[in-house]
Amino acid sequence: MVDKEKKVVDYEKLKRTVEIGVRMQDNVIDATPYFLEENKKQALGERRVGLGVMGLADLLIYCEREYGSEEGNQLVDEVFQTIATTAYRASIELAKEKGSFPFLVGETDEETVRLREAFINTGYMKKMPDDIRQDILKYGIRNSHLLTVAPTGSTGTMIGVSTGLEPYFSFSYYRSGRLGKFIEVKADIVQEYLDKHPEADPNNLPHWFVTAMDLSPEAHADVQCIIQRWVDSSLSKTVNAPRGYTVEQVQKVYERLWRGGAKGGTVYVDGSRDSQVLTLKAEENTLEEQLELLPEENKEKKRAVALVETIPDLRATDVTIGSEVGNICPVCREGTVEEIGGCNTCTSCGAQLKCGL
Repeated sequence: MVDKEKKVVDYEKLKRTVEIGVRMQDNVIDATPYFLEENKKQALGERRVGLGVMGLADLLIYCEREYGSEEGNQLVDEVFQTIATTAYRASIELAKEKGSFPFLVGETDEETVRLREAFINTGYMKKMPDDIRQDILKYGIRNSHLLTVAPTGSTGTMIGVSTGLEPYFSFSYYRSGRLGKFIEVKADIVQEYLDKHPEADPNNLPHWFVTAMDLSPEAHADVQCIIQRWVDSSLSKTVNAPRGYTVEQVQKVYERLWRGGAKGGTVYVDGSRDSQVLTLKAEENTLEEQLELLPEENKEKKRAVALVETIPDLRATDVTIGSEVGNICPVCREGTVEEIGGCNTCTSCGAQLKCGL
C-alpha cells in the first residue's frame, strides 16, 4: 500500500482493497457451512466480519516514519481512519444491494428506526463522519462489525513482513518453532534497504528502523489506543517492557491503556517467563547460556538446570516425562506437573511448561 519511490501511502489502492475485502468477507458468511443452528442464527443475524492488517511497521519504514513517534502516530491515525471509514461506506453500499444485517431490522418501520438510531449513537459510531451515520439511518448497514487486528505472528514471519500492527521485535532474532528449536529470523526489509543504499551501515540504520524493545511501554500503549479508536472490535497488541519492570509500572501502563480507550491490553516484561517465543539470542543452545540467564540468587533453578547433564537416557526410564499434568518435570526430573494458575507447572522447581490461558 506504499509508493516506495514517493515514500507515501497509496490511499486509493488502500480504499479499493478495503472495499473488495469487505465484500469478500461478507460473502464468506453465506458460503460457510454451519453445523449448529445457534451458530448459524448468530452469524447470519449480525454478519460480523473482521478485516485486519499486516505489515504496519513495514509501511512506516517505507514512509520513513518512526513507529511510536508523533509523525508516525499521525500516519497510523490517517491509515486506520481511511480503513475504517472506507469499510463502513462499503458495508452501507452492500446494505443497499443486499439488505442490512437482520438484527438491525425491526418488525415495524418504527422499530427499525429505533434500532438504527441506537446503533449510530454507540461510542464508536459517534467518532464516525456524519455522512456515514446518516446513511446508516437511511439504508442500514450490511455488517454489525467490520474491523479487527489479528496478531498474524506465524503468517507474517512466513512471508517476511512485520506481524499485525506490531513493530519488529528485532531485525535479527530467534523464534521458537514447533520443533522446540530456536530458528534465526532476519527481516527482509533491512536487506532491501541495504541493497538500495550500499553505503549504509547495517549496524547503524536510520532512526525509522525502530524495534519493539527500542520503544518505551508508553509509546507501545499510545499506538494501540490510536488504532483502537478506528477498530470496532478488539485488536492484538503487546506492550513490551524491559527486564525488571515493576508491578507498579505495569499497573500504570494498564491505566494508560484504559484512559486511551483500549478494549484490553497485554504487557509483557522481558524475561518474566522461563521461555518465550521471541528472543534476541538462541537461549537453549548450551547449558552455559541457560545458566547465565538465571538470576544469581535463584540457586534452586540453577541447580535444576545443571541436573540436565546428569539425567539418564529417557529410553531407560519407565515414567512419562513431559509438560502434561501428571508427568514428571523434564527440567528437574523431581517434581510432577500440575495446573497452577492456568499453567502446567512443576511442583518442585516451579518451571512453567505449558500455558492454557
